[in-house]
Amino acid sequence: MTDPTSLPNFPPPTGEHPLRGRVLDALIDEGFEPNIDDDGDVAFTVQDQQLFVRCMEGDFTVMRVFGQWQIGEDVPQDPLTRLMACNELTLGLNVVKAGIANETLVVTAEHVIGPDADLKGLLVVTIQLVLSAVHMWHETIMGATTDGATTDGATTDGATTDMDEDAGTDPS
Repeated sequence: MTDPTSLPNFPPPTGEHPLRGRVLDALIDEGFEPNIDDDGDVAFTVQDQQLFVRCMEGDFTVMRVFGQWQIGEDVPQDPLTRLMACNELTLGLNVVKAGIANETLVVTAEHVIGPDADLKGLLVVTIQLVLSAVHMWHETIMGATTDGATTDGATTDGATTDMDEDAGTDPS
């Protein structure tokens, strides 16, 4: 007789959680090894980062891709600075939202999913959006600007810029 613990973890029948089944299939097709966690979310690892997909089905079918990152000691401890970086990110990007909860950065991206949606393509793009948003939040909180310069006139690669520190513009 086969050991029941060695049986594969099959997704639920498509009629039970149709979006979650489609998400599992799409992630497996992309080479990920997704699991269903205790909350019913699809959990998977990409670029050594743990991400989740929550599937909500009701009047509208919504897919939320999200991750949670513990904020390190090297990050400024001021709560307002952290929240302002989240706000800048949320206002600057479509689809992505960022927030702070219990010393944890939470980044999410949500989509309303129709029956004919290209779920695999949407997942691939959304995963990269979430990971990029985390990187952008860290750059923002550590003082980098969108052009790679920091607030002290250095660039993120250690070089200095030609910024006029008084006016914040390029000297002409």
